[in-house]
Amino acid sequence: MSFKNFNLLPELQRAIEEMGYTKPTPIQLQAIPLILEGGDLLAGAQTGTGKTAGFTLPLLHNLIKMNKPRGKIRALILTPTRELASQVEDNVRSFSKYLPFRSTVIFGGVNINTQIGTLRKGVDIVVATPGRLLDLVGQKAIDLAHIEILVLDEADRMLDMGFIHDIRKLLALLPKKRQNLLFSATFSNEIKKLANDLLDSPKMIQCAAQNSTAEGISQVIYPVDSKRKRALLSFLITKNNWKQVLVFSRTKHGANRLAGQLETDGITATAIHGNKSQSARTRALEDFKTGKVRILVATDIAARGLDIDQLPHVVNFDLPNVPEDYVHRIGRTGRAGNSGEAVSLVCVDEHQLLRDIEKLLKYKLSQVTINGYEPDPSIPAEPIINGRQQRPQSKPPAPRNKGRESHFASSRRSY
Repeated sequence: MSFKNFNLLPELQRAIEEMGYTKPTPIQLQAIPLILEGGDLLAGAQTGTGKTAGFTLPLLHNLIKMNKPRGKIRALILTPTRELASQVEDNVRSFSKYLPFRSTVIFGGVNINTQIGTLRKGVDIVVATPGRLLDLVGQKAIDLAHIEILVLDEADRMLDMGFIHDIRKLLALLPKKRQNLLFSATFSNEIKKLANDLLDSPKMIQCAAQNSTAEGISQVIYPVDSKRKRALLSFLITKNNWKQVLVFSRTKHGANRLAGQLETDGITATAIHGNKSQSARTRALEDFKTGKVRILVATDIAARGLDIDQLPHVVNFDLPNVPEDYVHRIGRTGRAGNSGEAVSLVCVDEHQLLRDIEKLLKYKLSQVTINGYEPDPSIPAEPIINGRQQRPQSKPPAPRNKGRESHFASSRRSY
């Protein structure tokens, strides 16, 4: 089957052909016809499945068929991160090349006045992160009263990042009559509740088994002591002559430190995380894509939405605290039918995190011990809680729930 079978507008078909798209991916085969019908959709899709084109193409087609006045914001696409917002808007701009639409991307970390100026000129499609969009609403700089199509992309990640209250505030500002499209890699209870509140008799599709990993990804665990992880990583990169590797660090500070240590080892590396400016993040990603640096060290939030074609290697320098994040991380490789390799460096402190991941995947991950980097069996485990290793204390730590809530409330818009 080809894209011509969808009977999309000739202008869209022309853009599709120029971009080199030939056969639709499974999510596109399922989603495009249903979205063209105009109803609501709940779609389960991992990263790298082609879901962005899966909703962008029918969205553009439907907007033309509605034949409403242009210059008003008629479609809103919400994403969790700046990088994903930029990627989606790039797709919208490319696919709408021969259509009379204006699109723009809105996120924090850049001058809000520039965004206000763009909106004043008239825009049809907005791709945005929730925090900055609410800032613009507060300044009465954006009008959401004419929205006909709403897309929540990577809704599970938006909920993980604490955006649920922002999302609900935005939903209250939209017209009640609209088409709603919700895409999520996982279907937690929170996602199901959001879907029940948001969607009207939706069609439901699932591109891959829930929380499954791509078949083309080989996964391996290397047991190692925490203090020797960096040395082992440098060894693996050098020995295997890896040219392009995305490495995940649990913390921003850890990402900076690891990138610096790899540079000291003679391996070009850069870090990307939420504390970096947008220009620095864009530059780091471009250097990585073009091969100027071999290693990109990222935190989970910063890496969400990274669009890197044929990325061969992903390394979990630190295992994630949330098992589902393991699936998201390694989904950066093995995309669009390509093969990929996912490596995890696991110390004794992370054994419970590994068990949680294997429980989610429903299978054991293969382990390989490298001579000279075997873990010391005499080193006791220091469990990781809330991203920190817990060392012996003279008295129990004070409850941290209140502090964690205030952290999310104060920091979520910086993403």
